[in-house]
Amino acid sequence: MKKIFISLLIPVVLLTSVSITTLAKDFKGIITYKISVEGDNITPEMKAFIPKVMTYIVKGKMAKTEITVSSMKQTQIIDGENKMVYSLFDMMGQKFYTKTTEEQLDEEMETSSEPKIEFVNETKEIAGYTCKKAVVTDEQGGSKTSYIVYYAPELGSQALNFDNPLFKDIDGLLMEFEIQEGGMKMKFEAIEVEKKNVSDKEFEIPEDYQEKTPDELRQNFGG
Repeated sequence: MKKIFISLLIPVVLLTSVSITTLAKDFKGIITYKISVEGDNITPEMKAFIPKVMTYIVKGKMAKTEITVSSMKQTQIIDGENKMVYSLFDMMGQKFYTKTTEEQLDEEMETSSEPKIEFVNETKEIAGYTCKKAVVTDEQGGSKTSYIVYYAPELGSQALNFDNPLFKDIDGLLMEFEIQEGGMKMKFEAIEVEKKNVSDKEFEIPEDYQEKTPDELRQNFGG
């Protein structure tokens, strides 16, 4: 089971890191997203290990996502000041984290084509905020994929968007968006925005987490 979970979770980690990091310097609070999934090849066993809810904690140029499935928890910390991303995994008592630098992200982006963004003259109310629409088209290996995005300019800008090749030119906090991986489409929709003070401790890596490279992490869970 944990092998199935890690195979599903790692793509979620990578994809969400390039999805919702458009934030204003002065925004502090928690955004809660519901997650829905579509795909012809999704089995009931896979659905049981796909998260239903994600929380996003924001303070200035720091952000953190949290996803929990059963006894397994994945956390991602985005440090917009120092251009670092930390991915933390707590799986049945085993706690690891990996880190990605700005240089590593730049190398990955150099191998990808530049996505095209169409800003559409449409709005939608999400979690009490009027959101604008954009369609992002990404072309990889001769295949085009389009992503529909709704964003709230009043909640955010591009302050933490350094690791976001798909949505880096969208000037607002993403309130509803889609990601695709291996025939599976995941939709994230904000259902609550709570403005509140956030402690700096939210963005610290706990001492009981052991650093691993991405390859070591996959090997540890039989990937």
